[in-house]
Amino acid sequence: MTTLRPILTIMLIAVVATNAAADKKYVSPLAVVANTEGDTLYVAGYTAEKVSILNVATGKTKPVSVPGRPTGLALSKNGKELFVSVAGPAGGVHVLKAKGGKVTRSLPTGHTPMSPVLSPDGKTLYVCNQFTDDVSVITLKGDAKPVRIPVKRQPVAAAITPDGKQLFVANLLPEGAANGAYVAASVSVIDTAALKVTATLQLPNGSSSLRGICVSPDGKHVYVTHILGRYHMPTIQVERGWMNTNAMTIIDVTKMKVLNTVLLDDTELGAANPWGVACTADGKYICVAHSGTHELSVIDQQALLANLQSVEKPDEVCDDLAFLVGIRRRLNLSGQGPRGLVMVGSVAYAAEYFTDSVGVLDINPDASPRPKAKSLPLGPKITESVARKGERIFYDGKACFQQWQSCATCHPDTRVDGLNWDLLNDGMGNLKQVKSMLLSHKTPPAMATGIRGSAEIAVRAGFKFIHFAVRPEEDATAVDEYLKSLKPVPSPYLVDGKLSDSAKRGKKLFFDKKVGCAACHPKPLYTDLSSYDVGSKTGNDKTSVFDTPTLIECWRTAPYMHDGQFSDMKSLLTDGKHGIEKGSENTLSKEQLNDLIEFVLSL
Repeated sequence: MTTLRPILTIMLIAVVATNAAADKKYVSPLAVVANTEGDTLYVAGYTAEKVSILNVATGKTKPVSVPGRPTGLALSKNGKELFVSVAGPAGGVHVLKAKGGKVTRSLPTGHTPMSPVLSPDGKTLYVCNQFTDDVSVITLKGDAKPVRIPVKRQPVAAAITPDGKQLFVANLLPEGAANGAYVAASVSVIDTAALKVTATLQLPNGSSSLRGICVSPDGKHVYVTHILGRYHMPTIQVERGWMNTNAMTIIDVTKMKVLNTVLLDDTELGAANPWGVACTADGKYICVAHSGTHELSVIDQQALLANLQSVEKPDEVCDDLAFLVGIRRRLNLSGQGPRGLVMVGSVAYAAEYFTDSVGVLDINPDASPRPKAKSLPLGPKITESVARKGERIFYDGKACFQQWQSCATCHPDTRVDGLNWDLLNDGMGNLKQVKSMLLSHKTPPAMATGIRGSAEIAVRAGFKFIHFAVRPEEDATAVDEYLKSLKPVPSPYLVDGKLSDSAKRGKKLFFDKKVGCAACHPKPLYTDLSSYDVGSKTGNDKTSVFDTPTLIECWRTAPYMHDGQFSDMKSLLTDGKHGIEKGSENTLSKEQLNDLIEFVLSL
C-alpha cells in the first residue's frame, strides 16, 4: 500500500501555465445538463450571462440571455422547461422554455442560488442558497409559499435520491473555529417530507471545498468531491499530498453514514481541485471532473465498493494514494477548467470554464482504453486578457509541482477555506488562518504577521514556497491583475441593498470615538494598514502583533482572528474582548452589541 508519508526533499521545477477573469466577452461555462435524448445540451455561461443551447451533433449553439450570471441548471423530465439559478443578493431561479429560451417566470430564492434540483415527480424545486446558508424548497404548482431550510456553511451543490425522499447538500466550507484538532466541512441531509435536516455528515478532518455531489442510480450511495487538507503539517513540501490531497467521499444512504474517503491522486501526481461528479445511468462508472488538472477520473463503481468492503484497515483508506489503482482511469480533456459534468450513455460532457467550451469524452473502455477528447466551442475564440490569464493560473493545478493544488485550493473563490495552515514564513508550529484575497493588493502588508510587505510579494512567494514551482514574472503579474479585479459581494445582512435599522444604529456605534472601532478600521477600506497587539497571542505564536484586516466582506471570512479561534463575530467581541486596548466594546449593552455586529457583518 502506498500511503502519504514525508519526503523532505524540496524540489523546484518550472511548470507551463494555463487559465481566466470575469468579463462578459468570455462564456465561462459553469454547469451543463442534457435532454433525455442526449442530443441537446444546456450550458450555463457564468460571465457571459447566457445559457447556450448546444446541438451535440452539429456543434451549433444558440445563446440565450438571462437576467444575471447563471450558476446552475435543471431540466424538467419532459424537456420543456429549463430552470436557471442566477447569482445575486436577490437571487432567483428563472424558468425558460427549453426550446426557444424565453423566460416565462421567476422564482425568488436566497442570496446566490446554486444547483437547482427537481424532485423525481417534477413538482418541487430545491435550490442551494450559498450566502444565506439555506436551501429553498419551491412547490412549482399551486400557491404554497417557498420554505427555507437552514443547513451548514455555504451550500453549493445538491442531489436527490431516486425516490425523492432525501436531498443531500454539499456545504462548501467547514463551520466553527479553526484552532481545534478536527475541522471539516459536512453534508446536510434533508428529509423532503418533513422539510428539515435529519442528519449532518461530517467529512474527514481537513475536508473543505466541497464542489460536486451525486447519488448513484440505485440510490444506495452518494459521492462527494472535495479537498482533503493536511493542515496540521508544516508546509515544507507538496510531494505525495503532504499539504493537500484531492478526494471523494462515499456515503452509505441506507446506514446514513460516511462509508469512507478515497484519494483521487496518484502517488507522484496530484489531481487538483475535483469539481463535478456524475454516475453513468447503468451505475457502472463514477466520473469526476478535475478542474485544476483538466481531466476526468473514471472509477469502476462496483470494484470501488467491493474494495471498500474488503479492506482490512478502513481508517487508512483516506491516506492511501494507491487505493484506486486498477479501478480508476485518468483521462485528459482537451479544454481547461472542467466544472459541471453530465453523462449521456458512456459520453461525458464537461463545462470547460477557461476555454469557453464543452468537453466531450467517450469513457467506454471497449471503444478505446485511452480515448481522445474533443471540445465543442460555445463562442468565438477570445484573446485572453492579463486578468483572465491570472484567473486561469490561480485555478490551475499544473502551476504546482506534481499538480497537487492550485491557489484556489486554499482560497476557494479567492476567499478562505476555513482552515489554519502552518506556513514557514514565520517559523513552524504556529498555524494561521487563511486570508481572503479580496482587496489584498490595496491593504498591505500581507499575511497575519505582515511578514510580506505587499500582496505582490506574497503572490511570488506563494509560487515558490507553496507551489514549489518557478514561474515567469508575467504569470505573477497576471495573478496580481486578477486579484486586483475582484469586487466585494454585497452582504446577506443588507436589506434591499441597504443597512437594516439595526445596522444603522451599529454604524453610529462603530464610528463613535468612545467605542473606537474606526480608529483601527477606518473607511474606506476599514483598516488602517497597521499592526497591533490586541491580546490574541496564543502559546505557539512567535509574536503578539498582528495585521489589522479589512472588515469588508468579513461576513464571509469566519472564523476570526489570526488563528481562527472565534467562530463568529459575537464570540470575537464577547469571549475574545477584541480591541479592549483600543476600544470599549465590553461596555456596550446586549442590544448595542448586536447592532454593532449587524453593521460590521453588513460591510
